[in-house]
Amino acid sequence: MSDRARTSSGGVAGVTAFAPGRVNLIGEHTDYNEGLALPIAIAAGVTVRAIATGDGRIEAHALDLSESDSFDADRPSRSASGWRAFVHGVVGELAAAGVPSVGARLEITGTVPRGAGLSSSAALEVATSIGLITLAGGEPLGGRDLARLCSRVENEWVGARTGLLDQLASVFGRANAALRIDFRSLAIEPVPLRLDGWRLATLDSGERHANVESGYNHRRAECACACAALGIDSLRDADPSTLAALDSPLAERARHVLDENRRVDETVAALRGGDLAKVGSLLNASHASLRDLYDVSTPAVEATVAELLAAGASGARVVGGGFGGHVLALMPPGSQLPRGARELHPGVGARVLERP
Repeated sequence: MSDRARTSSGGVAGVTAFAPGRVNLIGEHTDYNEGLALPIAIAAGVTVRAIATGDGRIEAHALDLSESDSFDADRPSRSASGWRAFVHGVVGELAAAGVPSVGARLEITGTVPRGAGLSSSAALEVATSIGLITLAGGEPLGGRDLARLCSRVENEWVGARTGLLDQLASVFGRANAALRIDFRSLAIEPVPLRLDGWRLATLDSGERHANVESGYNHRRAECACACAALGIDSLRDADPSTLAALDSPLAERARHVLDENRRVDETVAALRGGDLAKVGSLLNASHASLRDLYDVSTPAVEATVAELLAAGASGARVVGGGFGGHVLALMPPGSQLPRGARELHPGVGARVLERP
């Protein structure tokens, strides 16, 4: 598809769109460093029912929260907050991409826990975008263009300087596969996910994760400072032998990125070879790096990791931006999930569920 959505002869009266959340198996804080990651779309996600109203206004209803918002479709606000900021941002970015503004009633429901590090925000952005594009009769954006548009919503309307990982995983998710994403080339390679009795699960640390309010943006700024000090454009290009020249904590941030990229490809090899125990050990190594080098863990997260390992997990690590949220675990066959843990079921990518 082109970078701009082209208007067809007309829209539709209503459409239901769904976008999944994601769990990032491994490769954390690498996307904005042009590195590698290995996310999986999950069955839980966000559903948006978009109904044409013809009155030039957006009426958005977050049914799970019993909250609503209303604004002129051609006047989204950059001062909106919470879930409303995502809706305003999608409307604004679609207009900038050439998608006609349409009046619509949006009914939003979700099954991804908010603030869990499972990307409920990207699911909301993607589902709302697909719903409004279809409603307007626009040609669907290509997958990477749609992911970029939704990332701009997160960056410029919400204020979280996230990369493209969440959006690409939501758009391109494949059944029974993880996605090896190269964030320099945006090449996406499906990797077979044969669990054979093993289970992926998450357990809530009890500490709400929020990228805007956490140290996420600060970590991204630290990576930029490390690049400037090394004279490179991306930490992916860092020479390990030069990291000693960096002051702390910049050296630790750079070391995590380099090591995490390596762990992604080791995990891909382990999945292809059916070595799930090796995947578990790589999750543990990733968590240790995120804790000790990237400093995004918390006491609540550490207690949750310990609880999962005590329950028999082969590996466990903080997911998402860190600073709270859920912890991912790989549970071997025969093990029991601890109380409150949620098994994750791999899903497929974003799609239209229903239209007249």
